[in-house]
Amino acid sequence: MMDVQRFRVLRAVAEHGSFNRAAAALHLTPSAVSQHVAALERSVGTEVVARSTRGVTLTEAGRIMVGAAESVAAELADARRQIDRLGTGRPQLTVATFTTGGRVLLPGALARLTAAHPDTVLHVREGEPEQTVPLVRQGAVDLALAYHFDGPLPGGTGGQGPRSGARWTPLMEDPLRAVLPGDHPLAARETLDLAELASEPWVLGCLKTEAYLRRYAERAGFAPEIRGTTTDYFFARTLVASGLGVSLVPSLAHTPEVPGLRTVPLAAPAPARHLGVLTLARHADRPQTAALVGALREEARAWSGA
Repeated sequence: MMDVQRFRVLRAVAEHGSFNRAAAALHLTPSAVSQHVAALERSVGTEVVARSTRGVTLTEAGRIMVGAAESVAAELADARRQIDRLGTGRPQLTVATFTTGGRVLLPGALARLTAAHPDTVLHVREGEPEQTVPLVRQGAVDLALAYHFDGPLPGGTGGQGPRSGARWTPLMEDPLRAVLPGDHPLAARETLDLAELASEPWVLGCLKTEAYLRRYAERAGFAPEIRGTTTDYFFARTLVASGLGVSLVPSLAHTPEVPGLRTVPLAAPAPARHLGVLTLARHADRPQTAALVGALREEARAWSGA
């Protein structure tokens, strides 16, 4: 018989890459973590981790078991929520979102949901995709409004698709645009090649954007000089307005307006964020979940049209 605690330990080992770090996260001793993993290996009859001096990595059997562990954790969390709902008699929906998506797309979508399902009790949690995507897979939230750049969706060991039990519904492309001071010599342009900004200092409103900018800048033949880094696009735009540098900001993050700025689209191939909604496939057809995903698609279409 599979032990739920051993599943939990294996997930922590997969997430942290070592017995010691997993033990610290679980408030166990490294020896206890090792014993749980060894017991799991005995029960399945094969190794689930490969041990080395650099840490541990999952074997193919281990990856299968982590996928199963995520499903078990999600089912238990969902069962807990259903039991909690018995006390209120009202359906509940927990939504995770990143900041700009939550500020621009989510309010209208929640209003549509509330109009269609007025008895629904809503809960909202804010976080970046690397934080919220695992919450969906663990069953801690019902869905996550998230994004990724030109790589895979972050924040999970199991990916997305039938094997992981997760469903990704694309919403919109969110192009990154150059933000310049209004008196900049290039501010009147209709479009810009990124290479035309090679000599400019840069201000960034998201740490992930730096790696993205550097990749695109390398293709354009330059290395950007970073003068400012923030975790807030509005703050970054105010720094641009002060003359510190130029910036690269997703279209959703251009509100509220900052006086003295000019936003210029980049020529193709322009960098973009890919926005979507992650749900567990087995929960995607629940009335409230399906209604909110549909409402988010409507909001995204309206924003893209505008």
